[in-house]
Amino acid sequence: MKSEVKTETSGRKIVLNACTEPCAIEQGMRLIGGKWTGSIIYHLKDNPVRFNDLCRMLGGASRKMIDQRLKELEANGMVKREVLDTRPIAVAYHLTDYGRSALVILEQMRVWMEQHQS
Repeated sequence: MKSEVKTETSGRKIVLNACTEPCAIEQGMRLIGGKWTGSIIYHLKDNPVRFNDLCRMLGGASRKMIDQRLKELEANGMVKREVLDTRPIAVAYHLTDYGRSALVILEQMRVWMEQHQS
């Protein structure tokens, strides 16, 4: 249902059909709108990436921030964590099909931003 703003005879405005829960756009932004989240997804688009390599790719992000975002993405089913059978033990991350579906949006956002940067 679409929200609608009406003005009462007294001039007071009221909202009809107000949203009581986050809309689909807000829910999507909560998944991919966090700081560094979109960049992490974008860097995982081609191949699995080891944690240390991802840290190097995201030079402005702290290791703690990257770890936190990866855990969030994994909890949301967008990223899969794989422990590699090597010594020393290394971890690689790759996108799930669900995570891969966000690439369309991120690519459109990249193009939009490049067109509108001053």
